[in-house]
Amino acid sequence: MHHLTSIHDLAHLPGPLALAIGVFDGVHLGHQEVIRAAMDYTEKHGSTAVVMTFDPHPLKVLRPEAAPRLLCSTPHKLRILADLGITHTLVCPFDEDFAKLDAQQFIEALCGACKPLGFISVGYTWSFGKGRGGNIHHLMELGQLHGFGVYGVPEVKVEGTVVSSTLVREAVRGGDFERARQLLGRDYTVMGEVVHGRHLGNQIGFPTANVAMENEELPPNGVYAVTVRWLSGGGICPPEGRLPGVANLGVRPTVESAGERSLEVHLLDFTGDCYGAQFEVAFIEKLRDEQKFAGLEELKAQIARDVEAGRTVLADV
Repeated sequence: MHHLTSIHDLAHLPGPLALAIGVFDGVHLGHQEVIRAAMDYTEKHGSTAVVMTFDPHPLKVLRPEAAPRLLCSTPHKLRILADLGITHTLVCPFDEDFAKLDAQQFIEALCGACKPLGFISVGYTWSFGKGRGGNIHHLMELGQLHGFGVYGVPEVKVEGTVVSSTLVREAVRGGDFERARQLLGRDYTVMGEVVHGRHLGNQIGFPTANVAMENEELPPNGVYAVTVRWLSGGGICPPEGRLPGVANLGVRPTVESAGERSLEVHLLDFTGDCYGAQFEVAFIEKLRDEQKFAGLEELKAQIARDVEAGRTVLADV
């Protein structure tokens, strides 16, 4: 995948360019339709599709108190986009200076960089520019003025409800992975690097990978059946595909904890070094709530039961 970091970088790509523009937090089914529109344009016109997004989330600059917890970090978002077949992305830095661009200035900057700009797809209710002064109708007018096509993608509905990042966050926060799966079109996942922890798992016979999560919106504390995709790094990377596992998300009340939430994953039937690896962990089903045990032996016995329960759940995955 080719990663661009400024609007000026668009000048290096062969035109006409088709831009799919949005924050795309979570890359849910609605976002995927916006992206698909740009890809369809490129197939018909032999052009280059670019997914343009922003970092940080614009609300973190404009209204920090109202900024949502992110479903995926920018690196995680780029990984999901690669899975969708995207070959070019532009992560536009969003700061106070960028926020001062009005709608016309923003589009003129795109037109000036692209050689040429052929098409823009956005969600139909998308707004852009200083004070959110631009909308789909304004964008169409600018398209006619500068000679590029515009498509405002209609809202995507699942079971009669409009798909949104807000709904995905609510599903994740409530641990409703089936609902999240419906809205995302895939399993809800978190991504992060495997880092060193206290190595307690090794001592009790259930070694765990401590995943430094990049996501901000997370499910409730508990023990989960999960699958893991080993993306890169670490020791000897296992074959392609997802590895079954059981994960604890929480504050580890049985052992000393500073109260910070952590994600510890025990990979079933796997032995080896995975420190430094990038993991993508898919939450499949909750097995139980997190709880405090009287001691390590009681904890060990419960983990053994969790492993068997996880095997049962994942047997059909």
